[in-house]
Amino acid sequence: MTADNPLSGRLDDDDYPAYSMGRAAEMLGTTPGFLRAIGEARLISPLRSEGGHRRYSRYQLRIAARARELVDKGTPIEAACRIVILEDQLEEARRINDEYRRAASEAQDSPPHARSRSNSPSGSGSGRGSG
Repeated sequence: MTADNPLSGRLDDDDYPAYSMGRAAEMLGTTPGFLRAIGEARLISPLRSEGGHRRYSRYQLRIAARARELVDKGTPIEAACRIVILEDQLEEARRINDEYRRAASEAQDSPPHARSRSNSPSGSGSGRGSG
């Protein structure tokens, strides 16, 4: 079945807009109005189909589900959206920080001759004291 190959990659893609507004609302146990509200608050920006219908990805549904948890606990929707945005930014900052730490650790663990060779003076021809 070679016709299924292009689709199989999309099914694994967290960012592929696979869900209609109705299906997304059903999966989240909420209303289309809630999805429109979090879109207006710029928490998520669904893609549009050729016909203009909103389409949501799995990643967007996870974000919307987190916002719904907060709203269900009494948080106003605008505040819930801001909290989710800040949580997402914090997670990204932590991921970047971990990458920097890992790179710094790897650089520190590299052999000393690899780090100091380009910084060591070669004696003659260094440009100092001649003239």
